[in-house]
Amino acid sequence: MAPTERELDLVDEIAASFEREGLPLITGRVIGWLLISDPPEQSAADLAAVLGVSRSSISTATRMLTPGGLVERVRRRGERVELFRIAPDGWSRMLADRYARATAFREVLEHGLEALADEPAARRDRLTHVHELYLFLESELPALWERWDARRTGGDR
Repeated sequence: MAPTERELDLVDEIAASFEREGLPLITGRVIGWLLISDPPEQSAADLAAVLGVSRSSISTATRMLTPGGLVERVRRRGERVELFRIAPDGWSRMLADRYARATAFREVLEHGLEALADEPAARRDRLTHVHELYLFLESELPALWERWDARRTGGDR
């Protein structure tokens, strides 16, 4: 079934949001369509047809999306066609990956503070501010994840 104009508008809105985060537009469009497609599993050919792009563009986009776990490849028994879908826990895995990178960046900031230890405070202020923000996030995120997990699994409804 062909998507409606409203559906395509939503896909483009989702894509624009991801593009603002640095992803290519087509990658965001794949995410957008996989969020609302029926059935949830789509072949590369399906994605290319709906989004009006080449199969190679779809291949590039799905290669970007599968390593982080947001999108997963699946096959139906007895069929050779590879399908793509949003992984059931894909959003959580994607955010967990981002938070892990935040910890790594906080460590980089600490190296920067060490490197500037003898410099005037005014020179270190920006770095100090960002470091404090990342320390705060790192301390608060585990509790947030626990609350999300409890809510997701029905323990906090």
